[in-house]
Amino acid sequence: MKLPPSYWTKRRGLAALIGALDGRARFVGGAVRDTLLGAEVKDVDIATPLLPDDVMERLRAASIKVIPTGIDHGTVTALLPDGPVEITTLRRDVSTDGRRATVAFSDDWREDAARRDFTINALFADPETLEIFDYFDGLEDLEQRRIRFIGSAAERIAEDHLRIMRYFRFLARFGQNELDAEAFRACVEAAPKLEQLSRERIADELLKLLATDDPRFAVGKMLEGSIFDHIIAGTDPKAGEILARLVSREQTHHIPPGAVRRLVALLPKDADQGGTIAKSLKLSKKLQRALAERLPSQNAGMTPPVARLFRGENDIRALAYRTGVEAARDIALLFADDDALPDLLAHLQNWQPPVFPMTGGELIERGLKPGPIVARTLAMIEQAWIDNGFPDEKWVTEFADGLDFNRGT
Repeated sequence: MKLPPSYWTKRRGLAALIGALDGRARFVGGAVRDTLLGAEVKDVDIATPLLPDDVMERLRAASIKVIPTGIDHGTVTALLPDGPVEITTLRRDVSTDGRRATVAFSDDWREDAARRDFTINALFADPETLEIFDYFDGLEDLEQRRIRFIGSAAERIAEDHLRIMRYFRFLARFGQNELDAEAFRACVEAAPKLEQLSRERIADELLKLLATDDPRFAVGKMLEGSIFDHIIAGTDPKAGEILARLVSREQTHHIPPGAVRRLVALLPKDADQGGTIAKSLKLSKKLQRALAERLPSQNAGMTPPVARLFRGENDIRALAYRTGVEAARDIALLFADDDALPDLLAHLQNWQPPVFPMTGGELIERGLKPGPIVARTLAMIEQAWIDNGFPDEKWVTEFADGLDFNRGT
């Protein structure tokens, strides 16, 4: 079988790179897999039996810029006009501890394929003939949309515990709602090992999983196997049900997947608990804020937000003014009643929060004494402006003129 012709095989500089390696190179991994699936190819990876120093010397001799991005593990990166290409020397594992591997270089293509995670990721293609090399029946698995570890699932997971997360991500992205029984059993049994991995790596895989088109089946199986018990400190008791409803709503209203929105579906519905979990995952400050905006705060006396806030157009827009349109839309998708949701989303469509047309300086010019009273008064006027549907500047001016500043308002 041959790889179908694809635009990415014609990238500028790629032919010169292959030539510099004297033809001793094959495309490998995601580029081969995604081309066969008709999906967009983002990254191009090349495997070669040539040693890393030799690769760098050859590329430099061909005037191709190359940097030693992971040379200890055999990887260098060629900087081509249409994007970087990683070239990795064939390898075999010498030792592994579930977090990192010690490797030795090899000249055996099958040996290199055997150390990879899934059969669909161990496909090679000749850059010139496009002939595909399949050592572990990855083509059949790809056709059946079956995610299967190479060899023993338990052994592959023992080599790298993060493969548990990768299994469910690939199941969500490429699978057909069908589990490989051996793989699932191995993932469940090894799940406690996830606690040994850095939270950054766990969070990265979790967010990638949640960003897939439809993670419902994969996440449901993770919940069934108690995988999340070793990832985060608690999930919502109805996490699977909430996520399923959320994804269904996204699809109905043609809203792209949102990893943060879907993470909120899984978390306990309390901003403080969610914040603790976000910190434990070492999420960025930006992502922590995004979660906090979308989770109700029990300490502040808030019930799930929609019942109290979403009574009509002005309520959803008031929320969007405070949190941003994207956060308000996410909250509606997560918590709104089915009957109310279409109108709520329509009220946010193409709406931009207005700018409050008054400053503290203007209140002082009207006779209000400088001090904390200025901020309180400004906030009171702004709230009235929001409650009245964001009227124009004339309304704000007349409202302010009607206040008696001499009485300390």
